[in-house]
Amino acid sequence: MPLDLTIAIPVRNEAFHLPNCLEAIGKNFAARVVVIDSASTDETASIAQSWGAEVIQFSWDGRFPKKRNWFLRHHTPSTKWVLFLDADEYLTPEFKNELSDKLNGNAPHNGYILCYSIFFMGRKMRGGYALKKPALFKVGAGEYEHIPEQCWSNLDMEIHEHPIIEGSMGIIKSKIEHREDKNILQYWEKHLQYASWEANRFMDYKMTKKSKSNQWFIRQRIKYCLMDTPLIGPVFFIGSYFLMGGFLNGYRGLAFGVLKMAYFTLVYCKIQELKREII
Repeated sequence: MPLDLTIAIPVRNEAFHLPNCLEAIGKNFAARVVVIDSASTDETASIAQSWGAEVIQFSWDGRFPKKRNWFLRHHTPSTKWVLFLDADEYLTPEFKNELSDKLNGNAPHNGYILCYSIFFMGRKMRGGYALKKPALFKVGAGEYEHIPEQCWSNLDMEIHEHPIIEGSMGIIKSKIEHREDKNILQYWEKHLQYASWEANRFMDYKMTKKSKSNQWFIRQRIKYCLMDTPLIGPVFFIGSYFLMGGFLNGYRGLAFGVLKMAYFTLVYCKIQELKREII
């Protein structure tokens, strides 16, 4: 029997990744698979429909809510659980088995933190900071952070917002494969958008203190303590490359660490730029 689960896949022009994402889910694994599209100009919608997924179109006005929260509020799943999956995230057999065991049993938690394998330059990474996020939770147990964004970027999906879940959180240790196979220019262009959002988010937090920072993960708290200093880039690089074993990936690990260091340094510079605009 399918799991009492809705898998929601927010997309925009994901014709490259979506077929493999859907194939990895498989038929009859979840009660419902929904693709939340942003008027893609490629074959994304037709690929989803041909596979048998439900397609919902989303148009963003630049403010709250973004795509995931909009789906939760306006197309609330009738299933007990919802799992948010990006098109470049592929479920593995090990993950599906562990997920089935958790949800078919008497799950004691309202949400689960999921673990991901990172791919860079076409190959799986070893070491470095682990990618984890709480992307699976009971319907009605929470939603993503309510951040009063004012067109901070062109990205209509929650970027680094985390769901605020009522109740306890568990963890599923089997990993989902995060296969970000875009070319390096696309990778960097996306992170330029991320950097703008991160800087504006930091300034909003500092000026209004409206964020529920007491519900942040430890890593989020550390990041926000360092984000206003030029140390954030070097600290990430040292931690990821040396302390967490990023060096095990050879030249790819070095390149990945340098790119991430540049990204966090860019966030710092953008914050200083926003401060000058306020003054």
